[in-house]
Amino acid sequence: MKPRRVHFHVNALKPRAKAAHKALAALLPGFGLALAEKGRDADIVVALGGDGTILKAAKRHPGKPVVGFNLGGLGYLASVERRDFKTALAMIAEGRYKISKRTMLEARKKGDAKSRAVALNDIVLMRELSGHAAVLDLALDGNGAARYFADGLVFATPTGSTAYSLSAGGPVLMPDSASFVVTPMNPHALGIRPIVLSDSVSISVTTRSRDEGRGGQIGVYADGENAIMLDDDETVEIRRAPECALMAELDGYNPYEVLSRKLGWSGRGER
Repeated sequence: MKPRRVHFHVNALKPRAKAAHKALAALLPGFGLALAEKGRDADIVVALGGDGTILKAAKRHPGKPVVGFNLGGLGYLASVERRDFKTALAMIAEGRYKISKRTMLEARKKGDAKSRAVALNDIVLMRELSGHAAVLDLALDGNGAARYFADGLVFATPTGSTAYSLSAGGPVLMPDSASFVVTPMNPHALGIRPIVLSDSVSISVTTRSRDEGRGGQIGVYADGENAIMLDDDETVEIRRAPECALMAELDGYNPYEVLSRKLGWSGRGER
């Protein structure tokens, strides 16, 4: 179905995003499109910025398909480059895109129902200012799986597997892989490696004290934003969220080509 109304979610911290917003909004009537000032009135949301802007847009406008126009750096999610903005807008007007449902994660502090946090990319557990490695016990579907001595753990969706998890040495997951990856950050054991799990698994992580005393607080971050704080012997529960994010993929979108181009797998770097 062809959209009629477009909302622009703009990264206000980027002057280029403001300029692009003005220029693209002026093009809408020529493509038979109208500007929606509010996301709830739109048929599709165009995120102007980098991947962080897309993450915010997807959560700010639930139920609306989001397409990313890249004005940031690497921009794996924001796969439309500046030279293609006008062409992409024409494709949107013609309805030449499909909607991809992206799995999200939710985290709750055990015993605190109000502590719910949702992430499209990842849930990260990270030691705060103790200066020591965190001690984290991982359980899967209620069964003890591993004890980590590490700076933290990254729990990434397929969408988020190309972000922080990848930097920490995790694998790349395709968007439709129905899985999560658990990637340790600087583990104190050579045998510790990332784990790929079915996205139906219920995960819990319990913080433990160190032999010489308290372990220090652990921060739980949802897409980079601090959501929960854990003390020793407290547990965070992580699972697939009931809601999902909607991403608009323009005709011709090829996740393998984007990986090759963005991550330099072709040997030629970004073009």
